[in-house]
Amino acid sequence: MSYKVYLVEDDKNLNSILTSYLKNEGWTVKSFENGLSAEKVIAEKPDLWVLDIMLPDIDGFELIDKIKEDDPEVPVIFISARDEDLDRITGLEKGSDDYIAKPFSPRELIIRIKNLFKRVYSEKEEEKVIEYGDYIINLKARNVKIKDNGQENIDLTSREFDLLKYFLNNKSHALTREQILNNVWGRDYFGSDRVVDDLIRRLRKKMPKLKIETIYGHGYRLVAK
Repeated sequence: MSYKVYLVEDDKNLNSILTSYLKNEGWTVKSFENGLSAEKVIAEKPDLWVLDIMLPDIDGFELIDKIKEDDPEVPVIFISARDEDLDRITGLEKGSDDYIAKPFSPRELIIRIKNLFKRVYSEKEEEKVIEYGDYIINLKARNVKIKDNGQENIDLTSREFDLLKYFLNNKSHALTREQILNNVWGRDYFGSDRVVDDLIRRLRKKMPKLKIETIYGHGYRLVAK
């Protein structure tokens, strides 16, 4: 799944490095170098905030208060140059889910984020039944039914369903072939990205009312119903 991650880190070099690592996971990333610019987009409701505690304007503790006021359930990871018990305790009291002290490996942050996503979102995601137009998609049972045709089943292969699920989790987002390959086939896949075009062609044939736009020179986008 392509989660939406917002990073707030005032160190430009570290911000750039972490942003690159986060994007390489196929996640949608926005980065900020101060708290006030991040505060303006709280209503966009990302799937995760990664907050530096020490910022040049409002600090991470002030920012998490505003984030949790808007959405108490959104997960937050604090990063800080201060490895102090007081910071950890304060962060937990304010609703943070994890804390990582600088210096740290970007890969360690990625692992912590993945573990957090599994804990927070996997169970909820697998319980979802999504309606898209005339289709009823059950993510747990991994089946698709046509609403106005006696709930007739549409027979999708496992890969076709994985592609459908990825599109549904990223409605209205422009997705490159590389992102689709990484999230549907996995990063260990070696071969032509034209397999993406073939799979989308098959999915369109089986679900003709699925509004998948071709973005020439870029990739594809599922239009919100």
